[in-house]
Amino acid sequence: MEIRRAIKADISGILELQSANLVSNLSVQEQENGFVTTPFTIDLIEEIILQDGLFIAIDKEKVVSYVFAGSWEYFSYWDIFKYMIKRFPNLKFQGKTITTENSFQYGPICIDVNYRGKGLINQIFEEMRLNLKEKYPISLTFINAVNIPSTKAHTGKLGWEIIDRFEFNGGNYIGLAFDMSKSVV
Repeated sequence: MEIRRAIKADISGILELQSANLVSNLSVQEQENGFVTTPFTIDLIEEIILQDGLFIAIDKEKVVSYVFAGSWEYFSYWDIFKYMIKRFPNLKFQGKTITTENSFQYGPICIDVNYRGKGLINQIFEEMRLNLKEKYPISLTFINAVNIPSTKAHTGKLGWEIIDRFEFNGGNYIGLAFDMSKSVV
């Protein structure tokens, strides 16, 4: 297994994994195993690659996991992130007020269904953490409240802390924060 930053040649594999796990492509029963909600276009993937914010795991020449990590400016393409930023003045993590300068958006993370539960989440997260910890002391993310497998993985396996709950466009979400100085392996 190889875990590294993504390059343009990886885009087709990233899109294939995204399609197989995108909530809109899954049945209700399939969603119980976890899903991703944010679809990324080729242009958006190329942009995050140029910013060194996309990490992948490859096994047998197949992309089996990815994790996005980017500035709030990058994620401002989506309204939910703009909404999250507006909430920052009221959010604290380890005594610090959250800002667009001291934090970044982590996620989505996606792991091929055949690789889940085998520790890959810790490995790919650690690769991302090591690459971004000097720039950002805090990582933030949100999880759809119905995506229980993702919430369990992030709070249980990685040690994320729930710092917020909010509603957006009729959905319920959990806001989480992570101390980037903390190793997960």
